[in-house]
Amino acid sequence: MEISNRSASPTWAEIQQQPETWLTTLALMANHPATANIRALRRDAILSGAGSSAYAAGAVAAAWPGARQIPTTDVLTEAERLPQARMMLSLARSGNSPESIGAIERIRRFQPSIEHFAITCNADGRLAQEPGMTAIVLDPRTNDRGLAMTSSFTNMVLAGLCVSHGDELGAALPALCRKVSQRAAELSERAEKLAQTLPRRVVVLAPPLLLPCAREAALKILELTAGKIAVLAETFLGLRHGPMSFLDADTVILAFVSSNQQTRCYEEDVLAELRAKKLGKLVGILPEGCHPAMVDEAIPAVAGALPDFLRTPFEIVYAQLLAYHLSLRAGLDPDHPSPAGVISRVVQGFTIYPD
Repeated sequence: MEISNRSASPTWAEIQQQPETWLTTLALMANHPATANIRALRRDAILSGAGSSAYAAGAVAAAWPGARQIPTTDVLTEAERLPQARMMLSLARSGNSPESIGAIERIRRFQPSIEHFAITCNADGRLAQEPGMTAIVLDPRTNDRGLAMTSSFTNMVLAGLCVSHGDELGAALPALCRKVSQRAAELSERAEKLAQTLPRRVVVLAPPLLLPCAREAALKILELTAGKIAVLAETFLGLRHGPMSFLDADTVILAFVSSNQQTRCYEEDVLAELRAKKLGKLVGILPEGCHPAMVDEAIPAVAGALPDFLRTPFEIVYAQLLAYHLSLRAGLDPDHPSPAGVISRVVQGFTIYPD
């Protein structure tokens, strides 16, 4: 995925490497002995993570009917109220965040028979080493060194999607990887051009099955600009119920448009309403069949032929590039975008309180 010579930046390299690592993840999941066990339990599962890992869990849950996405931060404090499940699947980049182990210990108290699995990018992390844990450890390259999760996010989502839709992804992934690599320069140039406006606000819209993707996109912009840009993630229809008040004429609206034709009818109505009200600059990630005139800037979706619940790992790439360029435009270092140390790669100073 050659874009430009920014090899000194881990975050840039980690965005670039994604198509290659996706193929590695596909092969790993096809041959890992835990895949079949997770598949058998997936309809009665809790999927958990914190921050970007929580959104990754949500993206996987969208493809697993019956599964429930519950952040580790909620498991930690509300374990006794959680529904009974046969499996807990924990997702984590490093596996060293205090909540990861704390949540497992808490749920074991109230659901001692639950089986524990993990998808993580760090073989040496506490999560992968946890007794009684069956861990799937991804390619070590996905253990992103940059503060913000990029290739770790997409590969953890892809690993989970391979559990339920491995054949479909196996057929589609080689072409998708080529497409993302071939379009990398174009996507970066368009993201950089948009970033030059340095908007004060960004709204990310998505259909329900892509809402975890929208939330991750919003978080990337928030993290990489150190909060200098206010962001909001919402469904198209949810925007009408109060959150539209966030918008003004200068807001950038990044819209992940659905690949489902019926769902898209509702989305087109919302976009038309925004245009009529002169709210925001509309940037649409559009599957084939969408009319480019529905937005101010049309960006062809890279995975628009897939159902929405499989698109997150691929469509998020443009948003990652946008966040990267917004970080530079804001005068920040995308690898270390929090100069005051407000956030860190692994959550620090977190106390786990005993019962």
